[in-house]
Amino acid sequence: MEMREIKRLIFGGENEFVEFKRKINHPEKVIREVVAFANTKGGHLFVGVDDDGSIPGCKYADEEDFILQKAMRELCRPKIQFDLEIFPLSEKRSLLHYYIHPGERKPYFAFEKKQHRYGKAFVRVKDRSIQASPEIRKILKFNNSPTDVHFQYGDNEKLLFNFLHNNETVTVNQFREMSGLDYKSASFTLVQMVLANALKIIPREKEDWYMAVE
Repeated sequence: MEMREIKRLIFGGENEFVEFKRKINHPEKVIREVVAFANTKGGHLFVGVDDDGSIPGCKYADEEDFILQKAMRELCRPKIQFDLEIFPLSEKRSLLHYYIHPGERKPYFAFEKKQHRYGKAFVRVKDRSIQASPEIRKILKFNNSPTDVHFQYGDNEKLLFNFLHNNETVTVNQFREMSGLDYKSASFTLVQMVLANALKIIPREKEDWYMAVE
């Protein structure tokens, strides 16, 4: 990308596809953004940019890059695909631009330490990276090799659509309460309906929202 395109992205501020970092002080936190981009639609990570969009650059760009790439190798699974560009701003400072590709082996996980067996999946929502719920992880995994999914339109499904006729969103717990299903069954039903394109899921930090597909 040319510098004018980079500046256009930066001046647009942080959003679903853009994240700023002044430095890589805590790589185990930065990889959450990397994983979130890979689990969603890809995105641009800029190192050397303040939250307000100013571009001071990095004094030791090679060191910042080494730290982040090491963290991506050791703390992200599966392997993250990315492109790197380094833009000199002056004799002493440079801007790092990482384009994180949308993943082909979702869900991707971030690990706090290399030896940990279990990590956390994140997804990008507006300008934030939030932890993916079990339902989101199932949907991401299914979408690696999508096939047609159908669901049976029974009493519980009818109850759900009647609820959504009067309410914009529903959560797993709300559906569980109205249907009398246990949590696992309520969750499974909603996930199947998302995969069948009857519902869409809106990731949230507390409880995901489900909405009818128009």
